[in-house]
Amino acid sequence: MMQDLIINFAPTGMVPTKEMTPHVPVSSAEIIEQVHEAHELGITVAHLHARHGDGSPAYERQIYAEIFDGVRRHCPELVICASLSGRTFPAFEQRSEVLELQPDMASLTLGSMNFPREPSMNAPEMITRLAEKMDQFGVRPELECFDGGMVNYACYLASKDVLRPPFYFNLLVGNIATAQDGLIQTGLLISQLPAGSYWSLAGIGHSQLRANTLALLEGGGVRVGLEDNIWFDASRTRLATNLELLRRVHDLAAVFERPVMRPAAFGSLGFYNKHRSPGLS
Repeated sequence: MMQDLIINFAPTGMVPTKEMTPHVPVSSAEIIEQVHEAHELGITVAHLHARHGDGSPAYERQIYAEIFDGVRRHCPELVICASLSGRTFPAFEQRSEVLELQPDMASLTLGSMNFPREPSMNAPEMITRLAEKMDQFGVRPELECFDGGMVNYACYLASKDVLRPPFYFNLLVGNIATAQDGLIQTGLLISQLPAGSYWSLAGIGHSQLRANTLALLEGGGVRVGLEDNIWFDASRTRLATNLELLRRVHDLAAVFERPVMRPAAFGSLGFYNKHRSPGLS
């Protein structure tokens, strides 16, 4: 029997702007509102990026604190995952500042790679330091892997006790320079995961729907939202909203008889912050 469906909601990201799509939430108030709406529809995790007032990516803890406080006020049991992306902020101090707010989870990308217009650098020392600071503040890593090498490196770090179970992997496919969304490539990624791992598939751009469907079929979770894909259709004729993308996942989940995992159920598996107040779960 397949496990309940983990839905990882990624509403904002670092790339989409209001000029690209008016539907992307960029202010703290917009992010809080859309996460609240998604929570009411049904999600498990909220993968959150922060933005400055001008819409540019932000790392500052005071901005994240405003978002986290608002989300927790409306959705106290929701698993909150903070982005530690180094695409815009390469310094350790900037990337890790949000960990001091003790979110439940934080993204940990297991290697360097190229995006279409820029690199994302994740040196071994940076990965280890981020993992150590997560542990210090009770944060569980969201293990982001874009290809098999990153999965292998996660397994290596687990063998060195840098990473410890339970493991949650976010497998991202469809980026031009890393793994694609075909059955063979996604199957290889999944087959390399440590036994007992929880995982979701995330598809970038037009790969999102395919990745969501494959994950539903294979018993995994999904990541969905405008962070990865701003279009509702592969022909790019209609801009999507976060709720439209999420409703489509719910419709597919109903077809495959995959009930959505409640945040508290996921948190009880070891994915809440270990210092979390009992009143927040």
